Amino acid sequence: MFKKGKPKALMAILLVLSLTMTACSSGNKKGSKDGSEEYSTVYSGEITTLNYLVTSTTLEFALAANLIDTLIDYDEYGVVQPCLATGWNVSDDNLVWTFKLREGVKWVTYDGKEYGEVTAQDFVDAMKYILDPNNESQTANIAYSVLKNAEKYYDGEITDFEEVGVKALDKYTLEYTLEKPTPYFLSMLTYVCFFPVNGQFLEEVGDKFGTDNINFLYNGAYIMETFEPQTRRVLVANENYWDKENVHIKRLNYTYNKEAATLSPELFLRGDIDYTDVPSSVLDEWMKDSEKKDMIRPNRTSFYTYFYAFNFDPHFAAEYEPENWKIAVNNVNFRKSIFHALDRKAAMLTEEPYNPEDRLTNTITPKNFVNLDGVDYTQLGGLDKFSDNDSLDEKLALEYKEKAMTELKGKAIFPVKILMPYNTSSSEWANRAQVIEQQLENLLGTDYIDVIIEPHPPTGFLDETRRAGNYALEECNWGPDYADPETYTDPFTPDSNYNWPHLAEGYKESNGKNTYENMIDKAKAEVFDIEKRYNLFAEAEAFFIDQAFVIPYAVGGGGYSASKLNPFESPYSPFGVAGERFKGQRIMDKPMNTDGYHKALEKWEKERAEALKKAAQ
Repeated sequence: MFKKGKPKALMAILLVLSLTMTACSSGNKKGSKDGSEEYSTVYSGEITTLNYLVTSTTLEFALAANLIDTLIDYDEYGVVQPCLATGWNVSDDNLVWTFKLREGVKWVTYDGKEYGEVTAQDFVDAMKYILDPNNESQTANIAYSVLKNAEKYYDGEITDFEEVGVKALDKYTLEYTLEKPTPYFLSMLTYVCFFPVNGQFLEEVGDKFGTDNINFLYNGAYIMETFEPQTRRVLVANENYWDKENVHIKRLNYTYNKEAATLSPELFLRGDIDYTDVPSSVLDEWMKDSEKKDMIRPNRTSFYTYFYAFNFDPHFAAEYEPENWKIAVNNVNFRKSIFHALDRKAAMLTEEPYNPEDRLTNTITPKNFVNLDGVDYTQLGGLDKFSDNDSLDEKLALEYKEKAMTELKGKAIFPVKILMPYNTSSSEWANRAQVIEQQLENLLGTDYIDVIIEPHPPTGFLDETRRAGNYALEECNWGPDYADPETYTDPFTPDSNYNWPHLAEGYKESNGKNTYENMIDKAKAEVFDIEKRYNLFAEAEAFFIDQAFVIPYAVGGGGYSASKLNPFESPYSPFGVAGERFKGQRIMDKPMNTDGYHKALEKWEKERAEALKKAAQ
């Protein structure tokens, strides 16, 4: 069941494994029947909707990114580029943003027929839909966190949408008015809640919008020609697209296979698909085979952050003793015993056996996300205490165990059952769950804990586990929505359905909010002094980790793959959907190898530094 309350952005939490790839390359073309480039892949986790106005999962908005264009975009170096907006400006008080739209951009149907023109009103209609709580948009909070009167409209305090800070000044002029100055507003505009929708079409199809490829309009680089759930989906280049000269891959073939994670390496070797992860189960074999090794390259790490979450509002089966878990998890020493006992390196070896330390993170906000005058955010506000040190400490873990057992004596029943679900689409995740179960029990003792791992299929995984409160400890992740540390606090507030620390006992302050929430509110309120703002967020994150509300684990990406796409020529952005686009990409004749990867990385880093310097001028 969903938690009651405002929906919260849940971008990419507990990613189901999808073998889509969002990079591009230069090189020879792989020909399709009509002589154009064609890309093929397999996937195991099916989407549940095409309605980008309500979804917040990576699997679904990554698809929408190729079907719908945004106001701005990012190039391969992470520099903002015009897209549906050709220009913009902001008022002197930093509250009013005005965008001039590109004229002549078309909405088309699934069979390529022109339906209408993209106008400023399309952004207004989309926001009105998102801010209607009856539509249950999982990204509404992102919009109402910045737009004037948007939260009041969402909550029903005002009923006139004209009072909300989004206006079509004329056919091609869009205006956003913010509740307060928001330093990162422009970086939010490639997230799904700022996508446009044709209001007339939305009204025509009603609740059918996004249920299939027919009840959908397209203004992006691709059209979904075929949508057969749990069979296949096919995207073809949009011939009416305003920038079709930069759409080089003319056909994207996605084939469903519930064993995609296991079978894709062999499918790649046979030439059936153009991308595969190379899982740890076959990595050694590939590395020892000279021909296969020449196909492998490292994956870039991403700004998705992975962590182990404690559930403070358990709704799992009685056999796993949810009430006993609730008593235990509300004891800080019990949480700290798990925090210091979890061997994150051992867990990561299931996915990255060669360089596991490259993936580990000791904070929720990853390093190199934002900095303050050259000082990385993770070194601010006491966060360096955690950033520079491994959380694994067996001596401390056992000390906290003894404290917890003493404090919980007569209150909790030992061993405490710890229900830990995992997603069966990933063999690494399945192996990791087993490693963690054995490692925690061996260190802390089966007199203290009983870790119970539970498999769940990829389709509907989030709904059946985390969103339903059907876990005690679970591997989760979060991706940034905009260029500010605030984005990494979004899942940890009362508005989220993460079952989070506002429910933890012993932290409520005089205003009725918990300590962490008050710290975050204070940081959010500082919108002019960026140094103070960043330090306040860092102090809040340090407190959050210190109280073991969460166990930071890893950053996304990494691992190894074989791919006909070049990761250094794709749109680059840590947030939003830009990095999911195939626009601009080409297919190489053969996959990039590790040596080629490192050379390309070095070249890209130099070019990016120059591009960012030029953009800043």
